[in-house]
Amino acid sequence: MVATPSDVTGLLQRPSAARPPECSGLRETVGVVRRDPPSSPTDIMQSATAVRGFLAGLESELDEVGVGAASDSQVGVEHLGDYLPGIVTACRSGRRVPNSVRDSTRVMGESAAEGGVRLGALVDLYLSATWRLWAAIAGRLDGVDPAVVASLATMVMRAADDTVAVLTDGYASAQRRSMRREEALRHEFVHDLLSGGSDPDVLTERAARFGLNLPGEHVVFVARTRRLLEDAGPVHGRVEALVLAALGGRDVLVATRDGMLVCAFPSSVDLVGALVQTLDSSGDGPWQIGVGGTHRGPGGLLRSYHEALRAIELARRASRTDAVAYFDDLLPVRVLTSDPGVAGTLVLTVLGPLEQARGGAEPLVETLTAFFEHGGNVEAAARRLNLSSRAVRYRLDRITALTGRSVFEHEDRFVLELALRCRALLRASPAEGSLDG
Repeated sequence: MVATPSDVTGLLQRPSAARPPECSGLRETVGVVRRDPPSSPTDIMQSATAVRGFLAGLESELDEVGVGAASDSQVGVEHLGDYLPGIVTACRSGRRVPNSVRDSTRVMGESAAEGGVRLGALVDLYLSATWRLWAAIAGRLDGVDPAVVASLATMVMRAADDTVAVLTDGYASAQRRSMRREEALRHEFVHDLLSGGSDPDVLTERAARFGLNLPGEHVVFVARTRRLLEDAGPVHGRVEALVLAALGGRDVLVATRDGMLVCAFPSSVDLVGALVQTLDSSGDGPWQIGVGGTHRGPGGLLRSYHEALRAIELARRASRTDAVAYFDDLLPVRVLTSDPGVAGTLVLTVLGPLEQARGGAEPLVETLTAFFEHGGNVEAAARRLNLSSRAVRYRLDRITALTGRSVFEHEDRFVLELALRCRALLRASPAEGSLDG
């Protein structure tokens, strides 16, 4: 009968135990070389007594075992804590590693994570300590009954398994706490950066923590869709993977703000096309995308952010269908919307008389729009409106009669088109006034 692997003490207390079968595989595994196996309960008792005495004096060799393991793994021996004495205690008692040792090992895992020790190197330290400890044990087991050897080996391995499990759990717990702290700091930094009002020098110092060279020139890319985006969400993750591959994560900021994706990157790098492609492949569209101008420093990045937001709004109001709205390309629209009061006066003065037409102004406005969209081609405008060319010419004549301006006169045409564009922009933003008001 083979002894249970959990209790050497049990073996020591059973002198009548039957001799176990040969264990040549175990001898090869643990490196134990012995003469003929014990053949009687008396031999077993003598072997167990010898093991008792060996374990009692093993503590003197633990320092050497720990130093060797530290050399193997290049990790400080202090990170072993009470691991080796805990294994010896478990082997002497026949029980599992004491809870106090497991608790202290968990703390060691947390400490190692906070100290920047790699998890692989830390586990290597413990595994090296384990095989070195077993080598110290096995080297003195010549002639010991295989049942005792098997039980000792199992308890050492089980103790290592229990302890390394709590070690890695402590390491992971510390990493999770660190990530939560980092996320909170990052979220606070992004809020302060994009809200304005924070000290630029302090922002620059904090930005360095996240690899962002804030004094440099940056461009801000903003994207929004029908649903609110969040930090660490799928879209955020895709974009972070892209910038990590493109820039190695250096001098770039990817975050969410008010449910929108915000990406700031150096002006020397063109990421817009790749960002648009990544967003389109996410399946979360359609997207509204704005890109601000190039500016320097904390204030410049904030300005570019607001320009990107403004570009999205201006493109919407101007009914632009471009995939990306660049703030710098929207200068004409910005001019038209810079003074809503003046724009409203222009619309009322130039197009207001059209309200006197039978059926109201809308049919005539539609005719003007189609005419200008097709470059002043009456036939093309007629096809667009499903009207005859004669009907379109009649409407254009009515516009001339009501407004005193002809689409076939250069100056009049410019004023009519300008008023028409202002009307569309004002109607897209009721808060700033409209013809309907």
